Amino acid sequence: MLAIQISRTGGPDVLEAVDLPIPAPEPGQVRLRHEAIGINFIDTYHRTGLYPLRLPVTLGQEAAGVVDAVGEGVTTFKPGDRAAYTGQFGGYAEYNVIPSARLLHLPDGVPTEAAAGSLLKGMTAEFLLRRCRPVKAGETILVHAAAGGVGAILCQWAKSLGVHVIGAVGSADKAELASGHGCDHVILYRDEDVAARVKEITGGVGVPVVYDGVGAATFEASLSSLSRRGMLVSFGNASGPAPTIEPGRLSRMGSLFLTRPTLFDYIAKPEELAESSAALFHVIETGAVKIEIGQRFALADARKAHEALESRDTVGSSILVP
Repeated sequence: MLAIQISRTGGPDVLEAVDLPIPAPEPGQVRLRHEAIGINFIDTYHRTGLYPLRLPVTLGQEAAGVVDAVGEGVTTFKPGDRAAYTGQFGGYAEYNVIPSARLLHLPDGVPTEAAAGSLLKGMTAEFLLRRCRPVKAGETILVHAAAGGVGAILCQWAKSLGVHVIGAVGSADKAELASGHGCDHVILYRDEDVAARVKEITGGVGVPVVYDGVGAATFEASLSSLSRRGMLVSFGNASGPAPTIEPGRLSRMGSLFLTRPTLFDYIAKPEELAESSAALFHVIETGAVKIEIGQRFALADARKAHEALESRDTVGSSILVP
């Protein structure tokens, strides 16, 4: 089978197409034939070594497709079932084997491409909005990269909960997309002072929570956009890691809270994974959240996919097609 591996860390050029044996499922495992493979910014962190891995490794942690073999003892899946997963390496390949407890049945109302393009991003939006810092109807929040993969889902989901959403984006085209995702106000962060605009929109108060997946480039603006006792949820490093901060600054700026969460601590238990995915599938099936596949790349073109992702010119979700 075709797989995309790295044997060293670095730029997109370290992504190598290799021919590997199709894996056989061991007891408790399921083999999935991929029909769509999710691309996530965390994949670039693994490729560059920001998040170190034992090499060589087949990148990718998310895919959807059809079960074509099950290992001994598996009773929850059978060949022909539609399924998807996230959090298991080996996604950038035509096949992968996954523990049955970490594989998810796809409802009829969730298209395969939508699942591959939304599981990690969508469950990230779920835990951010519902569990990390639960939002309330009537609140106003700030979402950075509001036209991106996580941002598009997060804004739509928040809007469906009755939340007022301020989105920050980098271009007029992305501003139009963010408005379509439910943003009540859109800030062009390259042209405007984000914190000043937030304070203007909120009557000088600021927002109770900022969801920031950008990192270094937006950290200061995020802190300065918060109201007293507000929380900065820094969940990504698209522009590089956020800077270190002296705890006393949080006190001086209004007794602020800062957290750096990761999805996999919120879906560590099978029941957490099941509950999070069920919530995501529900908002997709009801139409509250629409999954936009903005870019499709052939699996063999994974390098081009990473170049596009790191350029920050992509919109919505990106997928690889085997």
